[in-house]
Order: sequence, then C-alpha cells, then structure tokens
Amino acid sequence: MKRLTWGHMTNHPDTAPQGTRAELIAAGLNLFGRKGFAATSTRALAAAANTNVASIAYHFGSKDGLRRACGEEVARRVGGVLAQAGTDMPATPASAAMRIEQMLRRMVLFLAGSYDADDIVGFMLREIGEDGPVLDDVYSTMIEPMHRRFCALWAIATGREAESEATRLVVFSVIGQVLYFRIGRPIVERRLGWSALGPAEAARIGDLLAANLHAILDRERTQ
Repeated sequence: MKRLTWGHMTNHPDTAPQGTRAELIAAGLNLFGRKGFAATSTRALAAAANTNVASIAYHFGSKDGLRRACGEEVARRVGGVLAQAGTDMPATPASAAMRIEQMLRRMVLFLAGSYDADDIVGFMLREIGEDGPVLDDVYSTMIEPMHRRFCALWAIATGREAESEATRLVVFSVIGQVLYFRIGRPIVERRLGWSALGPAEAARIGDLLAANLHAILDRERTQ
C-alpha cells in the first residue's frame, strides 16, 4: 500500500477520494468508529454508501482494504489542516513560535470547533483502542511526522534539542490539550453552558492554548 508522508498530506482536491470510493470511505469512518471493524458487515457498509457489496472489493480489494483507506483519509485530512499553516521551516524563534500557535489553532478549529471531524475522531479512537494495523499506518504516515515537525519547530523556538525526551514529552503535552477539548467536548459544553462547541468557542479555546503555549516557550527558553 502506498504510504503518505508529511509532504503528501494535503487537502488538494486532486488527492481527495471521489464518487463511490468517497462514499464508502465515509461509511467506513462512521461505522468502523461506532461499531468496530469486526462488528461492521460489508452489507452495512454498502447500504450506508448507497452502493452494492461488490463495490467494496472493486475499489479496495476487501473490507480490510477499506479500513486502511479510511486511515489514509484521516492522514490526508488532518495533514491538510496542518499544512494550511505552512510547510516551510521558519528561520527565527519568533516565527517558529507563531507557526506552532497557528497549527494549534487550526487543530482546535478542525477537531473541536466543528462536527466535520466526528467520524475521523471516532475512527481513530477505535483504532487506538484496538492497536491494529491501521494505527501503525497512520502513526508512520501522519502522527510521527507531525510530532517530529512540532519538535523541530519547538527546537527553533526554544534552542532545545529537537529529539530529546524532554522536547518530545512537552510537545505531546501541548498537543494533548487540543485532544482533550475534542474528546471531552460534551463535558466542556455542559460545564461552560454552551449549547455547542462551534467556531466562536473554538477561537476562545485557541486563545487560551496560545497563551499556555507562549508561557511554556518562555519557560523553556530561560531554563
């Protein structure tokens, strides 16, 4: 199977699935995430995509092939969101810090500030829980390159070693804030009295995470 890299993780329409293939991937993201791979039948997938069962084999070879295509779509869409902040490597600490902030804000808006990512999040939570082959694929094509990029930016912004254990841990902690607001969205909405966590609420969360980010960066630079 073709593996994606950071440079290929874009939202360019030429790389987006189309037609029946796109409908089947959408069905897979939804049903695999809600029911799990084993409990999702090819008949249910075809019905959700308004197509016939044979089209799964035609487009993906098998149900497992569709599952892996769903992983590729996760990498494509999340990578495209992050790439919107820029793919070059900034030259100065200030510009690197700003790039990290831009990436965090885009992640909050995409993951927590809209419902477009619900099936992607549900699918990945299920894959993480099952620790299966798709997690390996997404880790190598999207998660690890994304984390390494954050670490490289962190090194420019702070003067720290990019691949030190301390840098890798602190980057996980920064990204983890975004993930909490998505996974814990129903709790956040209830506690804040929000009817929904939309773009305006995501912007306020982004302001908070940006302030946290710059406080941590300031601390890292002075230690």
